Amino acid sequence: MPRLRKARAVAAGARLGVIAPAFAADPDRLDAGIETLRGAGYVLTRRDDVLAREGYLAGCDERRAGEFMGFVDDREVSGMVCVRGGYGCHRIVRHLDATRVREARKPLVGFSDVTTLLLWQRRVAGLVGFHGPVLEREEPLGPEEVASLVGALAGERPPPLRGEGQGGGRAEGRLVGGSLTLLAASLGTPWEVDTRGAILLFEEIGERPYALDRLLQQLACSGKLDAAVGFGVGHLVGCTDPKRDAPTAEQVVLEILGGYDVPLVTGLPFGHRRPNLTWPVGVRGAIDADRGEVQVLESGVVR
Repeated sequence: MPRLRKARAVAAGARLGVIAPAFAADPDRLDAGIETLRGAGYVLTRRDDVLAREGYLAGCDERRAGEFMGFVDDREVSGMVCVRGGYGCHRIVRHLDATRVREARKPLVGFSDVTTLLLWQRRVAGLVGFHGPVLEREEPLGPEEVASLVGALAGERPPPLRGEGQGGGRAEGRLVGGSLTLLAASLGTPWEVDTRGAILLFEEIGERPYALDRLLQQLACSGKLDAAVGFGVGHLVGCTDPKRDAPTAEQVVLEILGGYDVPLVTGLPFGHRRPNLTWPVGVRGAIDADRGEVQVLESGVVR
């Protein structure tokens, strides 16, 4: 794994590239997201084919990968923000150039299916990325989310992510994670999640409690949970089973992760519900189950 390199900070007024690496975009929601970030002071630029559609994807694999690498190579673009997740990032990583991505040092922002790109950047390109909001939303980004994103890209020290402590004390380690489904799907790939000495953060949407159980068991059986020094759980949205009232998603998580003698914090403000606050993937952080918080200890960018 390459030595970790941080992206360059993004100042107010900088240009951000809009990329659609996964599902096809809804044009009205995309426009609303772009206007929100323009209101935060950025210049947003997008390709003419960003609204392309091929089945459920935002165009063919070559188009989506070419869009990504095009903004990597564009000297006028300081960073990239994703349109949405869904599915498709697994299909384009083989078309990406890790050397060019590492040398460009541009922050990438996204979550959900973009977890794949964030893990790939960390393990293959050796570059910090940002687990944060995407542009296409049912509702535009709220002020707290915008402030969190702008601060992270500028290199400001953020306030802690606050949730509910479930025991285990305090620990420090690298922040890694993302969508639980995509973390499990990374196993056996070049971008396999590395949890050694790490604080593992995850969120999920639409998976029934038994499916969450299976995903966590897959990580456990692969040694990923034993290697972590703490666990932080974000939003678990729509993770219910119409046939079974119990166990709930929260009960499954507590039953499995509570068996590890490390800090556990649930209900953290990131994932598929507001607020979806931004945090850097790969830098050092601290988790404190007594205080119920996760703290980013270093910036994900270099000013």
